Amino acid sequence: MSATAELTRQRKRAHKRLLDMRSPVYAAFLQMEKATYSDGALAKMSKELIAVGISVVLDCRSCMQWHVEQAAAAGADARQVLEAVEVGIEMGGGPATVSARFALEVMAEVFGPGIFERDAPRGEG
Repeated sequence: MSATAELTRQRKRAHKRLLDMRSPVYAAFLQMEKATYSDGALAKMSKELIAVGISVVLDCRSCMQWHVEQAAAAGADARQVLEAVEVGIEMGGGPATVSARFALEVMAEVFGPGIFERDAPRGEG
């Protein structure tokens, strides 16, 4: 089982447990999440890309996985996700480059392992 598959399994298990226990705090969090990522002045995709960058700075692997996947589902392409990761790197400095490695793994799973060669910026000349 891949690292991201295991994170998905753990996240779904915890989600189910919190729902089964009727956690009022978790229910409120889910409502806030729904409101946060709904289209508004910013589209859902833009909000998910912001969350990707924040996830890199926070070094939250589960967050990186979730928001990379959600950004892709909302229409983001690999270059847009990569630029969000890069914003996280800039905001978080050196330690964020370590976090970004995981985001790149998730991107390979979401967009395919050849995405880095296929979408790499082309050099001049």
